[in-house]
Amino acid sequence: MITVQHVSKHYGHHTALDDVTFHVKKGEILAFLGPNGAGKTTTMRILTCFIPQSEGMASVAGFDCLDQPMEVKRHLGYLPETPPLYPELTVDEYLTFVGRLKRLTPRRVASRKSDVIDQVGLGSVHHRVIGHLSKGYRQRVGLAQALIHDPPVLILDEPTVGLDPKQIIEIRGLIKSLAGSQTIILSTHILPEAMAICDRVVIIHQGRIVAEDAPDRLSSRLRQSEKMSLTVKQPLPNWLERLRTLPGVLDVLPTATPNTCTIDCQLGQDLREKLSQFVVSQGYGLLELKSLSLSLEEVFLQLTHQEENAGLGEPNHIDPIGQSSEQPPT
Repeated sequence: MITVQHVSKHYGHHTALDDVTFHVKKGEILAFLGPNGAGKTTTMRILTCFIPQSEGMASVAGFDCLDQPMEVKRHLGYLPETPPLYPELTVDEYLTFVGRLKRLTPRRVASRKSDVIDQVGLGSVHHRVIGHLSKGYRQRVGLAQALIHDPPVLILDEPTVGLDPKQIIEIRGLIKSLAGSQTIILSTHILPEAMAICDRVVIIHQGRIVAEDAPDRLSSRLRQSEKMSLTVKQPLPNWLERLRTLPGVLDVLPTATPNTCTIDCQLGQDLREKLSQFVVSQGYGLLELKSLSLSLEEVFLQLTHQEENAGLGEPNHIDPIGQSSEQPPT
């Protein structure tokens, strides 16, 4: 549904995007992940036909973003970081206005307005003036305007920024509920958001793609050892040193939690049975033994650190260009 091939964007001598390529399948939710200034918003603006790319090709629902911008806009809904709301209008008035802008018939506007109000949970406030709503409800109104014409593609730029924890959970749930019926790109720099919502992650750093995969596969691909967390009831003196002597154990590190340690094991080895037998035989009292995987935060930090030190190399490596910005330099 979305194709980006070798897209670059230059502002004079500054390169905001450098040979970016990725694809989004029908019904998929893709997290477009990166720090502020990485190129996320620039990519979103190209896909929504707000700005043209300097090089490469981008298409949405089979329509070219350069050659067929009106068709692209008919087939996508866009929620920018700041929702395009009119605070003096009621929710009903605003959605009617947006529906007519998107060339829906009056009957279709009424039908779709009712549907999206129910879909995003605006039923209790649809008669209220937008300027009097909480930020969470205003974000819902912004999502409703993106959905009013029932587009097959949604592009959401930082949809939960500035919301409180309860509002974040609600908006994430709404987005997750759209999976399958809509193809979604979710631009964010909030790593837990990608884990909570998305099927696949594209990580961008300094204008270049550094990784693309499911979050769990990124973790498996980057880890150098198997990690486990062990909690015991009554550790004896030197229990960490004794654990280190077991075959396959690379290191044992204490944690801030009492009687708990992290165990690094040789990659590809599952030592849970041996570890549990050892702990029981020594009388430590086994309370918990579980495998650990790299968090998305650790994946992101490891990838960006590797790429910053790699220089030019493989297509997915980064050429550091110093301070990055998504806007033209002033």
